Amino acid sequence: MEAKVLNGKELSTKIKEELKLEVDELKKSNINPGLAVIIVGNDPASRVYVNSKKKACAEIGMESFEYALDENTSEEALIDLIHKLNKDEKVSGILVQLPLPKHIDEEKVIFAIDPSKDVDAFHPVNVGKLMTGNPDFLPCTPAGIMELIKESGIDISGKECVVVGRSNIVGKPMAMLLLSKNGTVTVCHSRTADIEEVCKRADILVVAVGKPEFIKGSSVKPGAVVIDVGINRLENKKLVGDVEYESASCVASAITPVPGGVGPMTIAMLMKNTVKAARLQAK
Repeated sequence: MEAKVLNGKELSTKIKEELKLEVDELKKSNINPGLAVIIVGNDPASRVYVNSKKKACAEIGMESFEYALDENTSEEALIDLIHKLNKDEKVSGILVQLPLPKHIDEEKVIFAIDPSKDVDAFHPVNVGKLMTGNPDFLPCTPAGIMELIKESGIDISGKECVVVGRSNIVGKPMAMLLLSKNGTVTVCHSRTADIEEVCKRADILVVAVGKPEFIKGSSVKPGAVVIDVGINRLENKKLVGDVEYESASCVASAITPVPGGVGPMTIAMLMKNTVKAARLQAK
């Protein structure tokens, strides 16, 4: 049995087309969504992400404002810029590209963003709203994954869900979203005893650990839906996920490819959050 490939590229294109219509409608009411993206330093991977976010803004007809700061920029200068953007009516959403240089405290930077413009949904106010089941914005990667699962036709309710990885960006919010759809959720991490056995129970397996091909097909339950969040470049320049695609796709019923799976969905959800922020601010 060959697994169904959950094509994030196709689905994200569909979502962006819907958002373009929404942006056109908002503009008629003089609401112009705009995303401010701040990048500090010249990390090549961060630059690629920032460019793809700007491109997505252009595709849906939304303005983007880029602030490229020198890597020696002080924490104070960065926070000053965020406070300015918080007050700027042209800016609906603010995104600070992570990781930041070592001398800048990421937590302080995230705290500085106005929660109503926090389109990454990292601010404690937005994290709290997610926890209590009343979110304004969903974290972009987990929200994109939920769309892919929906697209796969699988009902999460009552299913055994395993999330490998407990980061604030993916693992923890992912667990909350699966729980909100009545999944039975287990979170695995570096201290979990016998990860392989836990993974084998999963009807829905989400892997976000940043280790190339960490989960093999032997750890996948036959017929499971496998969502691979990882993106790792091997020495031979090949891009692979956190799941060994060849072996897992022979066992799973549906699987996301790397690249072209979760990545494009993350950006589509960022666009969705920014458009929603513009609508909420207009009220």
